[in-house]
Amino acid sequence: MTDTAPPVLLIREGAVAWIRFNRPTVLNALDEPTAAAFRDACRSVAEEGGRGPTRVLAIAGNGRGFMAGGDVGRFNDDPASAPEVAGAIIAHLHESLRILDRLDVPVLAAVHGPVAGAGMSLACAADLCIAADDARFTMAYARIGATPDGSGSYHLPRLVGLRRAMELAMLSDVIDAAEALRVGLVNRVVPAAALAGEAAALAARLAAGPTAAYAGIRHLLRQSFARTLDGQLDAERDRFLATAETADFREGIAAFVAKRKPDFTGR
Repeated sequence: MTDTAPPVLLIREGAVAWIRFNRPTVLNALDEPTAAAFRDACRSVAEEGGRGPTRVLAIAGNGRGFMAGGDVGRFNDDPASAPEVAGAIIAHLHESLRILDRLDVPVLAAVHGPVAGAGMSLACAADLCIAADDARFTMAYARIGATPDGSGSYHLPRLVGLRRAMELAMLSDVIDAAEALRVGLVNRVVPAAALAGEAAALAARLAAGPTAAYAGIRHLLRQSFARTLDGQLDAERDRFLATAETADFREGIAAFVAKRKPDFTGR
């Protein structure tokens, strides 16, 4: 990567939009330009508003790791300005997380190497996460006397439970991919050499699925923690009836009756 290379790449491969962090010389550490570029890439996907070709958003990192967290060196350059620098990064990052949460397509993270700090928070925020067997996870924040950002404190306890989340956040120990799978941080672990292919295959499978139903599933599950049972039952009814109006629902029913594989179009 040259100094003029963009810190984040948005690559569209058919119905899959890939956001790739692209600062490999610093393990994709998050500085303000990178955070802003990530926000802009998320905006670009969201602005399709369900009218574009994107049916899956996948997030990955170029080089030797997914993301080594924030660019801590920037804080050390001028300690007095660290709160201002961190505030700017967090503002962009948190806008990105709000955008991702509202998307109507599945969000997949494909991670390898260091997955630390904001990188771990982002991995936790995805709907699905596939990890290379060389991935190493750490919340890292406590190591520099900081608290989590990037939705880490929200998604981590929902994935692993409160007591385990406290341990991971406070002690900030490094755990390997096998342990991340065991505690529920990731969905599957694959050999490092196979990560790109496995992630692409999973993204393609999601892209060929019933997009409106996936949107309903992700929003129902994500919002379930904030609802009563009565509220969730009402939301389930509303979502089911909405998907029953889609072409994919009609295709799914027809395929089921005909005992064939459905051909979903995302409509």
